[in-house]
Amino acid sequence: MNTTYLPSDYLPIFIQLGLALGFIITTMFVTHNIGPKRHSKKKDEAFECGIPSEGDARTPISIKYFLIAILFVLFDVEVIFMYPWAVNFKNLGVAGFVEMVLFMGFLLAGFYYILRKGVLKWE
Repeated sequence: MNTTYLPSDYLPIFIQLGLALGFIITTMFVTHNIGPKRHSKKKDEAFECGIPSEGDARTPISIKYFLIAILFVLFDVEVIFMYPWAVNFKNLGVAGFVEMVLFMGFLLAGFYYILRKGVLKWE
């Protein structure tokens, strides 16, 4: 069955997109112009859960923290790929098992590389 779409078929989508953008722009414009504009030292001060701020918010943070966070996300996503494989293990047969062994091999090779580079070592 060959289905062809005309540009007029997309008109409802463009209308909805235009209305959504119009609503957003109008709301932002109105709230910015109507809202009160009172500034004071107390109001413009940073507020965090009722605890007074200390120090500078722009203090440098070790890159190790970010590397660990990225690696956690990376390996967490890898584990998510294992769940559907485990659910369909019997249906996939030997080919599915071989593919998962290759997948795990690449995953462990990456983990070995990370260990050799010393990313997980804290000073």
